[in-house]
Amino acid sequence: MNITPNTSPTPIRSANSIVRRDTDYVLGKLAWMQAEGIWPNGLRYLWTDAFGVVLYVSLYRELGEQRWLDSAEALVAEVDRVLGRERGLRIGEAPDRDGQYFHYLAMWMFSLVRLGEEVPRYRTSGIQIAREVHPAFVLPSRGVVWKMEEDLSAPYPSYGLGAMDAFDGYISYCLLGEEELTAKIAGMKTLMDSQYSRLDIDQDLGLGMMLWLAHFFPQEAWAKAQRERSLAAMDRLWTDPPGFFARASYAPDTRIAFANYGISLGLQAAGIWQERVLRLNDYFDSYFSDDEYDPEAITHVMACTSHMPGAFLR
Repeated sequence: MNITPNTSPTPIRSANSIVRRDTDYVLGKLAWMQAEGIWPNGLRYLWTDAFGVVLYVSLYRELGEQRWLDSAEALVAEVDRVLGRERGLRIGEAPDRDGQYFHYLAMWMFSLVRLGEEVPRYRTSGIQIAREVHPAFVLPSRGVVWKMEEDLSAPYPSYGLGAMDAFDGYISYCLLGEEELTAKIAGMKTLMDSQYSRLDIDQDLGLGMMLWLAHFFPQEAWAKAQRERSLAAMDRLWTDPPGFFARASYAPDTRIAFANYGISLGLQAAGIWQERVLRLNDYFDSYFSDDEYDPEAITHVMACTSHMPGAFLR
């Protein structure tokens, strides 16, 4: 498999965070993925495509080129065509990616928030998805079902409540529209308030995404508490040398590139540990796991996000 050349990223300081902007890296990676048939011309996968939409919006804002906004709209249309269902969106195109995940839907709604800031009708689409899926996934005063059957008729067998799903939904709903989703936002906030003080995350990607979620409303009690806990847990997972975050405390030798890129996003949102962001990006630019994740689109699209968080940030 051909690998895109490594480039030297430039750290950019902003008022709230240290942001890595590496346009050449991202453009090279996108061209390579296209040539290899990995993305966006590979199988659809809702999580990866949500990151991709936001990446395209970031490039549009960075470069001012209409083609990136056009690419974002074309990707949304293709996701709707392939994964869209009467209510919600399927997890992925591959046969083993059936059903619906709430946290994938929440990330997709976030991508429509960012695209909707440029083309307002996508915000409306995001609000409609929230209204469609919320009653199926959310159990008032109990939690959010992690995975549902594809038609949202029942919880997927052997799956329970998600640990972070209320937090995912709260952020996406608030950003979509407080007026249109007031009751649903209040319901998510109630669930969060009952969970955040006892929620201890011990998993790389979960920690990164919680830190990212917390940066949107940093003065809220749940955000303060989870930011502190996430950073403490991440510090325990940091492995130096060579410079990566382990999968979990129970898997100190396991390293997953896309999960580290998720941590990178969280750290850049929080504006902390710039050196670790640089180190993990350098490490995974040349690391290969020799498993199915090496050619997976999720690895490379999230690598682009790590090098250019752009529209993911508050």
